[in-house]
Amino acid sequence: MKLHCILLLFLSLTPSFAASSKDVSYKSGDETVHAMLYTPEAKGKAPGIIVIHEWWGLNDWVKEEASKLADQGYVALAIDLYRGKVATTPEEAHEIMRGVPEDRARRDLHAAFEFLQSQPNINKDRIGAIGWCMGGGYSLDVALQEPTLKADVINYGHLATDPASIDKIRANVLGLFGGQDRGIPVEDVKKFEQIMKAKGKKIDVVIYPDAGHAFENPNNKAGYRPDDAADAWKRITEFFARTLKS
Repeated sequence: MKLHCILLLFLSLTPSFAASSKDVSYKSGDETVHAMLYTPEAKGKAPGIIVIHEWWGLNDWVKEEASKLADQGYVALAIDLYRGKVATTPEEAHEIMRGVPEDRARRDLHAAFEFLQSQPNINKDRIGAIGWCMGGGYSLDVALQEPTLKADVINYGHLATDPASIDKIRANVLGLFGGQDRGIPVEDVKKFEQIMKAKGKKIDVVIYPDAGHAFENPNNKAGYRPDDAADAWKRITEFFARTLKS
């Protein structure tokens, strides 16, 4: 009896998971694609977020990020641009990434946006996107092709500097970059920010001076910066709360 009471006390003190997850599928052109859908425990309509993986593919780290967003009260759709492939080495990641046709990726992104809009538990006027590395660039692509996207987070992803392209952006944008990122120079980040502001777009940019590429991912043993990553996550959650929940 004593052991039973202790077990009940332990269970009562153990927090329950706030989000559930399931594999979902939907059409992208003539193809059927799969994604992981993370749904918050709370009932009623919630904002939705498209979660876009790095060049590694839809691995456990990206799924964890999507789950954390669901814990914050968003329906998070972690998409799979690689059709089930997950890289384990930089060489493999580079090879798979180069094998993804850009038009197919953009079609998949649009299909993900439409899938979220079609869900009865999602407020279709409050949809955002977030991505890291390769996915950061694709997150910007979502903002470029979806005029009703509400919020967009670019984590060290490629940027548009063509004013005509930037004209298409209607979403609020948060950009998080490393000052030592050799692939995305600080000059390019500042130019993007300047053009956005000159056109009256809503944008916040943070450059972490000592961080390189992929500084938010703890699997990046050489470049992970925990303090900068924690600050980035705080800014991401505050940004989405301000743009998708307010």
